[in-house]
Amino acid sequence: MIPFSPPRIDDKICNEVIAALKSGWITTGPRTKNFEKKISEYCGNPNTLCLNSATAGLEMMLRWFGVGEGDEVILPAYTYSATANVVVHCGARPVFVDVNQHDFNIATAEIEKAINANTKVIMPVDFGGMPCDYEQINALAVKHRSVFVPRGHNQEKLGRILVLSDSAHSFGASVNGKKTGSLTDASVFSFHAVKNLSTAEGGAIALNLPAPFDNKAIYDALCISTLHGQNKDALAKTQKGNWRYDIVEAGYKCNMTDVAAAIGLVEIERYDNDTLLKRKHIADLYSALLENDARIERPVFKENGKQSCYHLYPVRIKNASEAQRDAVIKEIFDQDVSVNVHFLPVPATSFYRSLGYNAQNYPVAYDNYCREITLPLYYDLTDEQVNTVVMALKKALDKVAG
Repeated sequence: MIPFSPPRIDDKICNEVIAALKSGWITTGPRTKNFEKKISEYCGNPNTLCLNSATAGLEMMLRWFGVGEGDEVILPAYTYSATANVVVHCGARPVFVDVNQHDFNIATAEIEKAINANTKVIMPVDFGGMPCDYEQINALAVKHRSVFVPRGHNQEKLGRILVLSDSAHSFGASVNGKKTGSLTDASVFSFHAVKNLSTAEGGAIALNLPAPFDNKAIYDALCISTLHGQNKDALAKTQKGNWRYDIVEAGYKCNMTDVAAAIGLVEIERYDNDTLLKRKHIADLYSALLENDARIERPVFKENGKQSCYHLYPVRIKNASEAQRDAVIKEIFDQDVSVNVHFLPVPATSFYRSLGYNAQNYPVAYDNYCREITLPLYYDLTDEQVNTVVMALKKALDKVAG
């Protein structure tokens, strides 16, 4: 069986994790702080906070911005449920909009149609590692200052809609040479087990807010909010006589551990000159092998200054129904090849249907979903296995079409 996306675990990672375990620091400590600095250096943003998940990072940024009941957050219908769930957690209303046909990303024109006085945040999602149109999206937030109704200190200080990027897929992607993490107000990465850069579980908030905001001060405040509202972490309390702490708010518990950061430190050092090169090689090989098959739409990885980080390889079967796509997937699995679907549009899920959403209202997103199959793409995938995957896909198409 060719698996879908196993993590890369080698001796370098194992040795660094063992070193972390033996160091005496297995919760948030020096490795986590070092990893945060490495991320900021890599992405080009002022400050980064590592957490236990991207989901936590998105929710903490919404809460920092004061998003609550009566507010609206614009996001694509084509994403994982976490993007929408955090909006619901805050008591706000997710406003889904449709996506581009060619790259699965949120459609800028649809964002503008959805903006009103209740809009507090635009949350683009970099699907599959391809950055969204941030220049246009950032411009929309500025253009619609006049309709923005601030509620709370941070909203008044920004004076416009916050652009909060769900960059869970796009660590290492870029627009005109600028990395994700430095493309808009704040970006949230995922380091889940299947991501390009993994810490087993984990995520990070890349802070990039404009003046007069002090990103370091926001980082310090979020450190407190994400550790029970405690004004000192364990590392600070180890200083002699520095045990005394205070709880200054009813905070949350979503810090990253040094054991997780140990994995991330190995991964980030070899990310550009190893990981991304291998992922690009695999994606390029898929594209070459599928180039002459008129039944298949291949993904876009480079366009108008935007460069993907090759997180997913999503193909679409031309003119296929959802049932035909599902039949193709079954035939592929019967050949001992694992594939996946990214994603069931959030408005099509039971919970969001119960809130009154309907996936049919987002025709491009729904059409993309019905025809999409994600092929395996991971560091240890060999050229021979790529060829096997492609042959399995073509045989499945032959059988279903025949």
